[in-house]
Amino acid sequence: MNSKISIVIIGRNEGERLVRCLESVRDMVGRDRSTEIVYVDSGSTDGSVQCALHFGASVVALTGRCSAARARNAGWRAANGEWILFLDGDTVLHPDFLLKALAHAGDSQVAAVWGHRRELKPTANLYHRVLDLDWVYAPGPSEFCGGDVLMRRAVLESSGGFDDTLIAGEEPELCARLRGQGYIILHIDAPMTGHDLAISRFSQYWKRAVRAGYAYAQLRQRTRNYVQPMWSGETLRNLVRGAALAALLVGLPLASLLLRSWIPVAVSVVLTVALIVRTAFRARWKSTDAFTLLCYGVHSHFQQFPILAGQIAYRRDMAAAHRRDLIEYK
Repeated sequence: MNSKISIVIIGRNEGERLVRCLESVRDMVGRDRSTEIVYVDSGSTDGSVQCALHFGASVVALTGRCSAARARNAGWRAANGEWILFLDGDTVLHPDFLLKALAHAGDSQVAAVWGHRRELKPTANLYHRVLDLDWVYAPGPSEFCGGDVLMRRAVLESSGGFDDTLIAGEEPELCARLRGQGYIILHIDAPMTGHDLAISRFSQYWKRAVRAGYAYAQLRQRTRNYVQPMWSGETLRNLVRGAALAALLVGLPLASLLLRSWIPVAVSVVLTVALIVRTAFRARWKSTDAFTLLCYGVHSHFQQFPILAGQIAYRRDMAAAHRRDLIEYK
């Protein structure tokens, strides 16, 4: 393994998930002691720090207000590598990813390389089944990356790294700045990490989507003057779709009560089913399982409500000059 590589893992009370992550890194590194491993802990109370030390990682322990952005910044600044492989503590690293990603290191325009993240237990429940497909993106130059990514240290230094005032969406915001400077965010067609979503309750699913909506609105505001602003279209589409779906699912049934006619309800059912089937058909490149695709169609439309709630929460915080803490779903 190249001595110019540092692996930065961030976590908070990940328990056995962190053990699996560290084992996957150890298995990839093997006996090569030149690859540096840095674990950044955000106030864990489950022995995560001791676990990381046991695996030979150096540890950075954060205090005070914690966030993924702050943890990643602390990690790469404490590391020495020319390339930084960021991992979340609830992931398992694929043994071939790093070598395949480094094949693109010779292109100075490439600032970041990421591959496929998929769920470790995609059929555990409906939440895992549909959210696994949310990780699927087409390979090639992309607008953003996720938390698992190989990044060039020089661009982290020149850009100042992640914006640690964000509670979510720090990777897309950094990518927007880098793309504005002419850099490429490259998504390669290779397995990267397995992810342990650990969602088993509706409240977790809802809160995760609320966080996404909050990030949409915050990044739209934060990047509005960038060379390549983020998520203006997404935030507007969510507002429109959320209002339209509310009218479809609430307005038409209410009209049936007022008009004492089944026709508005029938129209609501037919249109809802048509939207779900259309979305499932369009997403067929992500999966060959018909049931999964239909569930994904339901998810794609239903999530517009909590995403809209997240957008509204951000606007309320802005109006009240309130700084929100992390929105955690685990």
